[in-house]
Amino acid sequence: MSTLSYALADSATMVRRQIKHMRRYPSMTLQLVGLPVVFLLLFVYVFGGTLGNGLGAGPGGRGEYLDYVTPGILLMAVAAVSMGTAISVSMDMTEGIVARFRTMAIARMSVLTGHVIGAMLQTYLAVAVVLGVALAIGFRPNASVVEWVAAAGVLGMLAFALTWLTVATGLVAKTVESASNLPQPLVFLPFLGSGFVPTDSMPVGLRWFAEYQPFTPIIETLRGLLLGTGIGNSWIAAVAWSAGIALVSYLWAKRLYNRQA
Repeated sequence: MSTLSYALADSATMVRRQIKHMRRYPSMTLQLVGLPVVFLLLFVYVFGGTLGNGLGAGPGGRGEYLDYVTPGILLMAVAAVSMGTAISVSMDMTEGIVARFRTMAIARMSVLTGHVIGAMLQTYLAVAVVLGVALAIGFRPNASVVEWVAAAGVLGMLAFALTWLTVATGLVAKTVESASNLPQPLVFLPFLGSGFVPTDSMPVGLRWFAEYQPFTPIIETLRGLLLGTGIGNSWIAAVAWSAGIALVSYLWAKRLYNRQA
């Protein structure tokens, strides 16, 4: 077998390891999936009537707000799963399993590759659950097949970028507790963007931040694809942010891992 074949085989083994962890400890997955579902139900049923009337277009009400907020909740689900990746990586680093792997003839980066691919699978599971709940309570997207594929690609881009970022934070954290705290702001970034209310309703300083932070163009792209409202140039910023975060985070994670392992 070639070096590449060995690396792929080792990565596949590490992916199976992550899947077994998810099956053996389902409470972590339930917690990560449950958070965005709770926020979805809370905002739609408690605040949706009032916030929907304030959107300024369409009939207003809870149904319109559900359509508006669902893309932001989907991004929250992606961020929540990536937070679990930081915890998983930190546990591997602090509990000595990586030191054990270092004594074995395996590709060095396969450990991190297993975390990333496992997190991507977990992300799509979380997104499917959140989307299923949204559809059950009245979310009615009008995307075509191509737009659904594009929306899945947008979520995949973000998941890949945030997963490598949280892999790096898991490596840099000294304890599992700190690893769980470092990525938490990612879960709440949709609140400081266009995830829950339009940015033009915010004060000037906050509006400037909301319009230029990475989640807003991704939310607008996803919203346009799912609801057929058009995406304009937001997809360019969405791709640029995702690619930039992924590249910087990968290089950071690789450097940290090579230094520690």
